[in-house]
Amino acid sequence: MLSIYMRIRRLILFMVIPQLLSLLGCKPRSIYGSNTEVGKYYDINGIKLYVEQYGKGEPLLMIHGNGGSMSAFSKNVPYFAKRYRVILVDSRAQGKSTDPGDTLTYEQMTDDFAALLDTLKIPKAYVIGWSDGGINSIVMAMRHPDKVIKFASTGANLWPDSTAINPSDWKNEYDYYNRHKNRIWTTDEGKNSWKIFKLDWEEPNIKLADLQKVKCPALIIAGDHDLICDAHTRLIQQNIPGSKLWIVKNSGHATLIEHAAEFNKRVDDFFRDK
Repeated sequence: MLSIYMRIRRLILFMVIPQLLSLLGCKPRSIYGSNTEVGKYYDINGIKLYVEQYGKGEPLLMIHGNGGSMSAFSKNVPYFAKRYRVILVDSRAQGKSTDPGDTLTYEQMTDDFAALLDTLKIPKAYVIGWSDGGINSIVMAMRHPDKVIKFASTGANLWPDSTAINPSDWKNEYDYYNRHKNRIWTTDEGKNSWKIFKLDWEEPNIKLADLQKVKCPALIIAGDHDLICDAHTRLIQQNIPGSKLWIVKNSGHATLIEHAAEFNKRVDDFFRDK
């Protein structure tokens, strides 16, 4: 599958590992993303956004990473749904959400999430974002500050180069781009996958001066051997006023999966700390 090839390390975490565990009988397949009892499409900004909601309480929006879906939060929803109204959403062009456009931006996606909250009559929400979702949580706090109470961002970057992303991972993207930049995609799946790849190849492009304007409390997270460079994660935290930093020991990019119990508690404590 094209998107798995493009984002080998990220999509192995998002898609392959859960499927292998299921086949081995280690755990049941996630219901999140395929729960027909609660799943619903919303017409948002000219697309159909797929959403599932769980629990009651203060609203908590969870945003997945590049090429993934809401199923990425399988180890987190049961915990948070005890205290929060968890809102799971497949970002545009990913999971079950549609997007006929030729390009994809973080600004588009955060506008979608803000419009979704309006549609659900939710003035503002807590936000957890992973990877591209982590970027989205930052952009949302910048672009729609009135919509975010607090956010936790894990595995995010501010710009697309080898100072932000592990050089070997960045080289893989560089090589892929050069092999396919002149290719004419003939299928909808191929066009969509290339669009998703281009998102990470060309974006984000967040200026530190704009990051410094974030007003809401933020928890910036990464694994101690994340594919996001450690110095870059620290740069993000240092430029968000009053933000907190958590480098998760013995963790790669999938902090919320590899250390789910600790992740859930630490993020919940951050949200509940007045």
